[in-house]
Amino acid sequence: MPKSSKEWLRRHVTDHYVKEARRQGYRSRAAFKLVEIDAKERLFRPGMTVIDLGAAPGGWSQVAAEKVKPGGRVVAIDLLPIAPISGVTIHKGDFREIGFNERADVVLSDLSPNLSGIPNVDQARWLELAEAAVVLSCKWLKPDGVFVVKAFHGEAFDTLRSRLDSAFKKVKVVKPSASRGESTETYVVARGLRAL
Repeated sequence: MPKSSKEWLRRHVTDHYVKEARRQGYRSRAAFKLVEIDAKERLFRPGMTVIDLGAAPGGWSQVAAEKVKPGGRVVAIDLLPIAPISGVTIHKGDFREIGFNERADVVLSDLSPNLSGIPNVDQARWLELAEAAVVLSCKWLKPDGVFVVKAFHGEAFDTLRSRLDSAFKKVKVVKPSASRGESTETYVVARGLRAL
């Protein structure tokens, strides 16, 4: 096993959030990112409809399903299979090709492309997915809805930020503590669709 893989595995096994995810029954440590964003930004209320793009393995969908009880609905979409989750409707496929008949209160996008390790290529792949998620959030969200999207600082970040500023009235960048400090990963919370 390469040295970098061994280091990642050692860090992963000893990670506080990984251990806590197992203890609380979450499918991934990423669940705590959404828990923290929700605590600060108050994303969810009972009865809401939530769409989770790039949902596998389902940690964010688990959090959302708990937060929108009773009467809420979560739709999880991913190319990868997702094991059943109570209170979640799962669609396997490309989110860009799935229709949705009702407006959502929240659209979540924790999407990340398969990374090549080449920064310019990875930024371009991520931006393509993020911009597609913005387009669909504009189509699927209620006017007062909230869109949360994963972002990576780098040359494409300003492009995404500009796109969000033109589509939404309020845009805020947040870095949950569950996101590793050395990572360029961050999240953007956008509220209030502008008339496009």
